[in-house]
Amino acid sequence: MSLWTSLEPASATVDPGGSTTVRLRLRNTGDVVDEYRFEAVGPLAPWARVEPQVLRLYPGTTGSVEVSFAPPRTPDATAGPNPYAVRITPTEHPDATTVPEGNLTITPFTEVRAELVPPTVKGRFRGRPKLAVDNLGNTKLTASVSGSDNGDQLSYDIHPANVQIEPGRAAFVKTTLKPRQIIWFGSKESRPYTLALQRSGVDPMDVEGTYVQRSFLPRWLATFLGIFMALALTFVMLWIAYKPSVRSSATEKIQEAGISTLAPSLSPTPEAPKAPSSVPTPPPAATETQKPGGTAAGAGGGGSEDKETKAPERTAATAVQKLAAQDPTGRHICYRAYVSGKGWTDAVCDGETAGTVGEETPVKAVNIAVSGTKGTSSAAFVHNPGSTNGEGHFPDPWSGAADGIDNYVGSTKKDAPNMLGLTINVGGGSSVCQTAHVHNDAWLGLECDDPGSGFDFTYAGTHNNGLWLEAIKLTV
Repeated sequence: MSLWTSLEPASATVDPGGSTTVRLRLRNTGDVVDEYRFEAVGPLAPWARVEPQVLRLYPGTTGSVEVSFAPPRTPDATAGPNPYAVRITPTEHPDATTVPEGNLTITPFTEVRAELVPPTVKGRFRGRPKLAVDNLGNTKLTASVSGSDNGDQLSYDIHPANVQIEPGRAAFVKTTLKPRQIIWFGSKESRPYTLALQRSGVDPMDVEGTYVQRSFLPRWLATFLGIFMALALTFVMLWIAYKPSVRSSATEKIQEAGISTLAPSLSPTPEAPKAPSSVPTPPPAATETQKPGGTAAGAGGGGSEDKETKAPERTAATAVQKLAAQDPTGRHICYRAYVSGKGWTDAVCDGETAGTVGEETPVKAVNIAVSGTKGTSSAAFVHNPGSTNGEGHFPDPWSGAADGIDNYVGSTKKDAPNMLGLTINVGGGSSVCQTAHVHNDAWLGLECDDPGSGFDFTYAGTHNNGLWLEAIKLTV
């Protein structure tokens, strides 16, 4: 094959969310008419478009095509130089393919999202909120975290105080709030506070929360103690004032035998009436067949037991409890997906597929339960119709559940938005791994969290409003 090519320019620059065009010139240096097909290859291929895709050249003639690049404003558009290539396949000589290469520099941008999980915490001596920091830019985020409040009423223990987050990843900053003064009696008090995320060269990002401080002894307990002391004092006073009569049983026995210990008198005196007993008679004890509520075990005919009962729904907790009974020392995770138009799928466990693949049916909600990991927590990232950057959002805070308990994220309502992905973590120093299948794409790569490095959660899915979640696999 005889073909000459040239990229003009060989290196270009583009802003995420913008576009740029590179011209590819080529000349047919052979002696036959040939038709050339063009295809962008490499990491930038999803964001590249070649027009026209087919070019026909006579011998000795020159033509050109335009290669347009439009990287999105997402963490996937990695800042810095990115190589790309265009594959040129001649129709007459398909085995004589040429691949000219160029370089596209994507400019950096920064976008940070931070929220408190939960925004309001309650306690008597401390509160433990978490600050979730998402790096939505395409460069590494380095920041420090500090806390403050009006009146210096709280102290802050923040770990880690400095974070470094890769593009498209997130981190949790654990915070312990401690009131400087204890409320012994009275009603609870709300103490607003602020956690500031400080990056070099920019104003700090403030995230506001509320710590509700409860009193050490609630008001109802003080009232109860006062009433109890009054009743106790009344009882003591009545006990002292009441003097029951006491009669010897020996005297009664002698009188029954007709023997008198006194000298005979001229007129007999009638026997004095017996004083009432000062000890009340206890009620009869319940028999073994009596049940709480005052009904006997054999009474009633058992009408409710004769009716046919509906089998309980098999949730993720039902499945994981069965695994935990078979393997008490192991770690397991079970889950199921609420699929649009189909409802809940069967609960699966430990790396099996929940949802559908390639059926254009989005996931609306996910039900998760774990065993052996000291609980789990999750949050759903869903479609945002009001988005200005083509991305979804987190409409609800994180929700969590202990071992063997169902945790739900997303919504099963009729008009619920499609889930684009979900964040998940587990406790007890355990690690959770995930892979997701999204609309118009294959299975994404397997990713796990790293609790020891501060990245104690992982994200399954995408941020794109048009790429909803179809299926997931989870392991612990």
